[in-house]
Amino acid sequence: MRTHSQLCHVTSDRCVVLVEAYEGTTPLGSALGEGGTAAEAEDQALSRLRSRLAASETAPVETAVNSSSQQSVAVGMQMAGTKQPEAIRRVAHSPQTSSDPAKQTPMTQPPSVQPPSAQPTGSADGSTVLESAIDPEPPSESPTDPEDWSEELTAIDLELQRVGWDRDSEKIYLERAFGHASRHRLTRFSDLVAYLKRLRDLSAGSDPQHAAIPLRRSDLVAQGDEILKRLDWSQQQAKDFLHHHVQANSRQQLTDEQLLNFNMLLEEQLINT
Repeated sequence: MRTHSQLCHVTSDRCVVLVEAYEGTTPLGSALGEGGTAAEAEDQALSRLRSRLAASETAPVETAVNSSSQQSVAVGMQMAGTKQPEAIRRVAHSPQTSSDPAKQTPMTQPPSVQPPSAQPTGSADGSTVLESAIDPEPPSESPTDPEDWSEELTAIDLELQRVGWDRDSEKIYLERAFGHASRHRLTRFSDLVAYLKRLRDLSAGSDPQHAAIPLRRSDLVAQGDEILKRLDWSQQQAKDFLHHHVQANSRQQLTDEQLLNFNMLLEEQLINT
């Protein structure tokens, strides 16, 4: 098993690190860690990840034991000549009708049609756990990518000049943040906006090798979905938790930093369960 660490957020007194585990090229899971330094945050994330992986390994073993026990009981009953109990079937009794035709109720009324219930809908960032068709709220970001990115690309050029980075420095930073060295390979508008936001937070003369990288919203949403799945919460439980802690009805309404903090809260719930 190999691990990959990524510095997600850094301030003067707080660092957040994401640690992902892989078996070859297969992802096994991920966890967030928080601390006063990047090393402390990474140690916390590694500890959480190991605990989570250990818990996931025991679940298949318990399932196999239960299945084996049930099979053993069934074989034993067959050897003893005992029949296994059959499932009880419920038979719906037809209503008794009166012998008097005048008292019989005609059954000619069509059944009432129930209005379709609201179904959960997926969001632009792939989230389907917290979003609902009931009382939808306007998202904080556009659900579809605009066709014209020229304004954002121009702003990025101006920010690069302010920070003092040349093309080689930008290549180093993009490789760390997105896994490739070309700005033109950013195919999602949300990634381009995240890149611009992070550049605006950097001070002039920042080192591209150590500057904080952007928070990728799609990664944050995917990680939140993974934690919610492990918590085994219903949709209403997740919505109540979101509204109680960040006063929002949908993760679409959260900024990237708020979404990161929300994932940290979910991590705490997972640890305490």
